[in-house]
Amino acid sequence: MTTRLIMKHKNLVLLLIITIFIFGVFMGTSPQTFLAPDIYQAFLETVPFTGILALGLTLVLVAGEIDLSFPSLMAFASFGFASVVLATKSVLLGLITGLVTGIAVGAFNGFVTTRIGVPSIITTLGMQFLIRGASNLLAAGRARSLQCLLENPLCNVFTGRLGGILPVQAIWFFSLAFVLGLLLFRHKFGDQVLFVGDNPRAATMVGIDVRRVKTYVFMLMGAIAALVGILDCFRLRTWWPTMGDGILMTVMATVFIGGTSMFGGEGSIAGTVIGAFLVGSLEAGIVAAGLSGFWTRFVDGALILIAVIVHTILRMRGE
Repeated sequence: MTTRLIMKHKNLVLLLIITIFIFGVFMGTSPQTFLAPDIYQAFLETVPFTGILALGLTLVLVAGEIDLSFPSLMAFASFGFASVVLATKSVLLGLITGLVTGIAVGAFNGFVTTRIGVPSIITTLGMQFLIRGASNLLAAGRARSLQCLLENPLCNVFTGRLGGILPVQAIWFFSLAFVLGLLLFRHKFGDQVLFVGDNPRAATMVGIDVRRVKTYVFMLMGAIAALVGILDCFRLRTWWPTMGDGILMTVMATVFIGGTSMFGGEGSIAGTVIGAFLVGSLEAGIVAAGLSGFWTRFVDGALILIAVIVHTILRMRGE
């Protein structure tokens, strides 16, 4: 039974072994950093922001599409959150505004992609520049202080520490991973997403509304991007016009390393979770080794290329 389980999830097991090996290497080369508990608390505090976005992108890729707008959407939706909170002093109203904004942008991406027929890479690339520009124009390029969030009880719900040790954003990450895992692999909608990503024509023939499924996935990605932007506002107590800049490659590296195929129809929520911590550890290990932070972009790019090449070769062999 154990052997069958390992063979069924061999890619996930291999990824886990690689992750453990890399952590072991870093413990040997930088023991002062990787043998101290502080680094793991830091991982649990920062990795979830990348990881949550990667969970959303996993579903988009499984559906056979791509979304490049989420870094800008983080800033745009959280600007709505920040503006409403500062104007009304209502965090709840701000949360609703931010999430609705994210869902609306996702719905627009889905509409343009599925109804008009513009490739999602073009739709979301254009949207990335559009809403980033809109955020800067509306904010006049200035940050917004949100120190008022400290007085709100919801602050601990989003970025506090459970028992004074475990960052709450890590709980959000693992909880969303569990829910999205059930949605993708234990729910009718998840079956439709997998079917649509694998063969949209066949999905249409069996009665699945392909355009609706893809639009819902874009809307979910929009809501997730908005949530991460709001979480970042709670963490920093500030909204920044540059929020989300530089996170695109890290998120993509996380998803592809985690075993999600760029061709659609195949993905792994557990792989995305492991990939998030693997990428986070690599970036921390690079800095701990005394190398320039610019190396992280190089490593992320290399990881994306390697992961995509491996998936392509395996797909060709499978055919």
